[in-house]
Amino acid sequence: MNAAVRAVVRASVWHRHEVIGIRGGYNGIFARAFEPLDRRSVSNILQQGGTFLETGRCARFLEPDGPAEAAAILRDKGLDALVVIGGNGSYKGALALHQSGFPAVVGVPGSIDNDVGGTDLSIGFDTAVNTAVDAIDRIRDTAFSLERVFFVEVMGRDTGHIAAAVGLASGAEAVIVPEEPTDIDLLTTIIDRGFEAGKRAAIFVVAEGDDAGGAARIRDRIDAATQHPLDDRVVILGYIQRGGSPTARDRILASRLGVAAVDALQSGQTAVAVGERCSEVALTPLETAVQEQPPLDLQILRLAEILSGVRTSR
Repeated sequence: MNAAVRAVVRASVWHRHEVIGIRGGYNGIFARAFEPLDRRSVSNILQQGGTFLETGRCARFLEPDGPAEAAAILRDKGLDALVVIGGNGSYKGALALHQSGFPAVVGVPGSIDNDVGGTDLSIGFDTAVNTAVDAIDRIRDTAFSLERVFFVEVMGRDTGHIAAAVGLASGAEAVIVPEEPTDIDLLTTIIDRGFEAGKRAAIFVVAEGDDAGGAARIRDRIDAATQHPLDDRVVILGYIQRGGSPTARDRILASRLGVAAVDALQSGQTAVAVGERCSEVALTPLETAVQEQPPLDLQILRLAEILSGVRTSR
């Protein structure tokens, strides 16, 4: 998100606007944690993960009068526009501020889960995928050296975008996602056919929101069903996917969308989300964006299955 903050600040300064950063997300509004920002304030942050402005959930904002109070605080501070970088919850907050009388809000999609409406890709997704692929490349060395089966759980909340991309890019034997029913018999067949072909190692990528109960539960069910004793391990990658230096793709996306947010405000747009659709900048009403979620491309799962090299039918 730092790359997006940098882009918003520098684009605003380019247009000769005063810029104020709010520390701690919506909590910072109630705490009056306002900080003037200029070009120098955002120097040397492009390569840093996370956000130097910090963030967090805000219980006060969720109270019935929270958005109205927050909008009043922003107006009293003399602010006339707000750029919100975040996911669906952040977008809902921005929309609530606008509906409570704050004049101009624009959303910028930031979520490793890629579950934000109004865009094909959200900031952070590519970095999370590359981090997970790098980890699985290292796990694969151990898997094949010691002839082990690894069940690797990745983030994604209730979507399988990270798992699908990681599974294809890492050459996983199978990818398990919430969007598709989990067939334990099919996964067991993949293991058994692999053994028949002389394989003693495999990587299964599991999305954390899968209906079968996550990597540990899936491992236990396959262990009970397979014809072969497995030397297997469960690895939950967890929060390593949320940090680290952003990829070039994420830096470019964040820079592009940060500038697009300022351009939208310059042109009089409000209550919109900026995003990237078919490689072009697109604007979507916030009311629409909060109800959307990019669908998982099931073709990725098909490619992963074909390229795994394991036939599950004779």
